[in-house]
Amino acid sequence: MASSPPRTGLVVATTVAALVAFAANSVLCRVALGGATIDPMAFSVLRVGSGAAMLLLLVALPGRRRAHASTRLALDWPAAAMLALYAVPFSLAYTRLTTGTGALLLFAAVQATMIAGALRLGERPRPLQWTGIALALAGFGVLVAPGVEAPSAAGAFSMAVAGVAWGLYSLRGRRAADALAATAASFTAATPLVVAPALLLLVGAAASSLAGVAVPELLRIAVSLEGALLAIASGAVASALGYVAWYTALRGLSAGQAAAVQLAVPVLAAAGGIVVLGEALTPRLVVSAVVILGGIALAVLGTTPRRRTPPPS
Repeated sequence: MASSPPRTGLVVATTVAALVAFAANSVLCRVALGGATIDPMAFSVLRVGSGAAMLLLLVALPGRRRAHASTRLALDWPAAAMLALYAVPFSLAYTRLTTGTGALLLFAAVQATMIAGALRLGERPRPLQWTGIALALAGFGVLVAPGVEAPSAAGAFSMAVAGVAWGLYSLRGRRAADALAATAASFTAATPLVVAPALLLLVGAAASSLAGVAVPELLRIAVSLEGALLAIASGAVASALGYVAWYTALRGLSAGQAAAVQLAVPVLAAAGGIVVLGEALTPRLVVSAVVILGGIALAVLGTTPRRRTPPPS
């Protein structure tokens, strides 16, 4: 028997919790990496690993095991590779980007990838949707165009890669019958894929030190207790518990509503950066945010997607 939709109060509460959690990922990452409390690779390892541990714990809860007795934790390595390709560039980007700019770039890249995936599957946008896509691209151009307030090109590229990877991961995950188990499996399989390059960096750093050569910035592995705790909070709480809240909320949201509420994530992340880190709200960010988010709103709400929209971050 299919479970009944959750009550309105629960839908609102879980939706708000999920959106705050997704925005918190950007804030936590920026706090950790902007303050140089941890290096990007170590942050990625701890984030993905702690997320996997929390998700596996949730999947193994007795009540859930009884409700999903037939679910198997099948590892999806292509999905795991996309998840790893999202996690590492995401961390690298936040060594160079402000919280709001990074979240906006990530969100734009994710949605662009999702729209491209819909086109590939045969969905044809209406004129209003094409207008929205054009507006979003124009806003993206405003944000990254050269100038005094332009974000780092390397940071913008890294975040765009992270967004495309997350979009591809989300497209693959749309067909999962048990979203929580599939996410747990992906995080579990992604953990060694993130640990491997981190170990290679450690070996490179050790070799450079033994040779009496200054260790390049890229090879430096540095972890403080504060940085480790921030990474674990990002993985176990903002990521893992955020997904649980999101999947609960999706049971009471239409596809259009799910797409619409996600527009709040970059705004919440920017607000978090301003309040927590004292980051400036530049005119370029404001203009590009309005144009990008307005364009995405037209693109995703012009028609009702066939299935629910996966989480953005």
